[in-house]
Amino acid sequence: MEKPPKLTPAAVLLPIVARDEPTVLFTRRTEHLARHAGQVSFPGGRVDPDDLSPVETALRETHEETGIAAGFVTVAGFLDPYATGTGFAILPVVGLLTQGFALMPDPNEVSDIFEVPLAFLLDPQNRRRERMEWKGRMREFYAYTYGDHTIWGATAGILSNFADRLTGR
Repeated sequence: MEKPPKLTPAAVLLPIVARDEPTVLFTRRTEHLARHAGQVSFPGGRVDPDDLSPVETALRETHEETGIAAGFVTVAGFLDPYATGTGFAILPVVGLLTQGFALMPDPNEVSDIFEVPLAFLLDPQNRRRERMEWKGRMREFYAYTYGDHTIWGATAGILSNFADRLTGR
């Protein structure tokens, strides 16, 4: 029997911006990155040996990628871990982001930072299932389209888990 591959631990922040109409903050990865180039994602990344917890990983990576300091984030909880086909075990950390933060994207990692209304992401009419072949296998995944942004793959899977938890589906 083939042994399953060892997954690299990672953590992302699902940042909910506390506005009159709450939004979720996303990044678009730069096109030159080795993994997930050009994709919409949550701030985050692999766990460093010096990180004391996945929360620390998510907050450190958020600061490195977006410039948002940890003091603007109140951790609200966690979602189900998400295993990617690219070898990561992601722990999603849900955080409430207070207004007043300054964005300073790292140009080596982030080409864009944008927000999507939380209500849009919670509406099941805006979530769809898609299929594509990857490495010789058909894969199914969730996707959302907001304006000219397509959110799919792990990020959409994490959003789907979040939406199901909030709406009780």
